[in-house]
Amino acid sequence: MMLQRLLLTFSCALLLVGCGQSAPELSGFDATAWKQDARGCKGQRRALFNTLYQQRDALYGVHIGAVSELLGSPDEEELQEQVQRVYYYYLEPGGQCTPGSTAPKSRRLMVRFGSLGTVTEMLPTAPAPAQP
Repeated sequence: MMLQRLLLTFSCALLLVGCGQSAPELSGFDATAWKQDARGCKGQRRALFNTLYQQRDALYGVHIGAVSELLGSPDEEELQEQVQRVYYYYLEPGGQCTPGSTAPKSRRLMVRFGSLGTVTEMLPTAPAPAQP
């Protein structure tokens, strides 16, 4: 019983510390320009991607709230098994920029969060196929 209380207290403290985490400072990365380029349709994210990706190690272990503070709301979100979450940010103009378009969507940055809500993986994905 005592061990359960100790584990519960530790888990709650860990979550509170993670939630209060601020976004890391990334040298040369313009977070404002990234956030203003919704769905990558202005082409600004393409130029910012290399700077962000070269410093991706600074984001591993960062809480989901801090990532949202840095990159803004994701363009798409996916919930997976075991309370894992994936954020997608489009990197360049593509089919996602025209409502109802069947054109292929552009490359995306995938940010995967583990069960504790922290970044476990970041990588670019291939363009999505065109929808029939």
